[in-house]
Amino acid sequence: MSDYDVLVLGSGPGGQRAAIAAAKLGRRVAIVDRRAMLGGVCINTGTIPSKTLREAVLYLTGLNQRELYGQSYRVKEEITVADLGLRTQHVIGREVDVVRNQLARNHVTVLPGHGRFLEPAVIGVDNGDGRELKVTADKIVIATGTRPARPGTVEFDDSTVIDSDGIVHLERIPETMVVVGAGVIGIEYASMFAALGTKVTVIERRERMLEFADLEIVEALKYHLRDLAVTFRFRETVAAVERHGGGAVTVLESGKRIPADTVMYSAGRQGMTDALGLEAAGLTADHRGRIKVDASYRTGAGHVYAVGDVIGFPSLAATSMEQGRLAAHHACGEPVAEIHELQPIGIYTIPEISFVGRTEDALTEAKVPFEVGVSRYRELARGQIIGDSYGMLKLLVSPDTRELLGVHVFGTGATELVHIGQTVMGLGGTVDYLVNAVFNYPTLAESYKVAALDAMNKMRHIARLTG
Repeated sequence: MSDYDVLVLGSGPGGQRAAIAAAKLGRRVAIVDRRAMLGGVCINTGTIPSKTLREAVLYLTGLNQRELYGQSYRVKEEITVADLGLRTQHVIGREVDVVRNQLARNHVTVLPGHGRFLEPAVIGVDNGDGRELKVTADKIVIATGTRPARPGTVEFDDSTVIDSDGIVHLERIPETMVVVGAGVIGIEYASMFAALGTKVTVIERRERMLEFADLEIVEALKYHLRDLAVTFRFRETVAAVERHGGGAVTVLESGKRIPADTVMYSAGRQGMTDALGLEAAGLTADHRGRIKVDASYRTGAGHVYAVGDVIGFPSLAATSMEQGRLAAHHACGEPVAEIHELQPIGIYTIPEISFVGRTEDALTEAKVPFEVGVSRYRELARGQIIGDSYGMLKLLVSPDTRELLGVHVFGTGATELVHIGQTVMGLGGTVDYLVNAVFNYPTLAESYKVAALDAMNKMRHIARLTG
């Protein structure tokens, strides 16, 4: 008889949900992670610290209030790393306590240390004291997550040349910063430091940033970041980073030389699988450390599952949680509905972006007709009250079925607002529901009704002309 029915490697969002779901199904469950990393990268160095940092930046700079009180408005004149870290450490501590409590409440055994495969169903747990605990399990779930990818050509020193994990260890807020990579993480941090007054230069080898998002929304974000003195260098590749006493010089292949106090690389993520001993389980990972799984999150080894960032796209905490829950149900032979195809994307830039469904470009490429309904926050009483005159919500509507094909939001509360559209789409609702629904007044949610009426009026105009 095995020591555990289900053993989970990694305690991030995917690992937590897998362990707790298996425990709820009455299985004997253990979770393995390093003592200092309970809650995984998400809580300790990734999602939670970065989103908390964003809130601290918004509050301390008074950025959101400047529309009302003037461009010089500021809550705290001199903002230090200590100010930002205070809020971050407080939230991390609370979140770790929540995770520890949830695991204990569900009788999940926590095995502190680093786990690796010794045999297909045997895991060795090294807790740093020189002894390795051997445990057996019927089913094993890999949820070890990722770390920032570090190009071999770049010499990181964690002070001048850093990756996203190094942000929390900065000794001071840099006056100038180069961000290499205009993906989600790069742009989120670029916008935060720009809000703090740092002169940020973003370097991206592609022609545009956030290619998967709606072009109009991305252009609106770019405009606001430029207003915060962010400089963009698209179609540029870094040739070298030269470290000097007072900072670094980023040399581009085009010959440009960009000086900065700090250079932050955002070159994607690398799966943390290199020390798992995958070969002992008959498994391999790709060059990015990712593990291939089937629709049930089962790997090539039938008793081993993998979830979260370690399996690649979409690499979001929210989807990782659901993957963990589903994998646990499959591992325990319990029936479960598959993950819904409509998954919202939230990008915590300043201002934030969120969307669900398809973009205008994707619909056009697929030759799917659509009508656009737009609502701008400045037209809403709530937008005026909170001082957000730039936010917008866009609905993409099928003129044939009147169904929502996509919802795209930019501005205050975007990541919260998107779920209204997600729900309507998920239940097969039409734009008529939003037209006829009553929304609280004054709210930002009212933007759905305004945008729906806009789309409806355009469709009615076409019907009049062609009818």
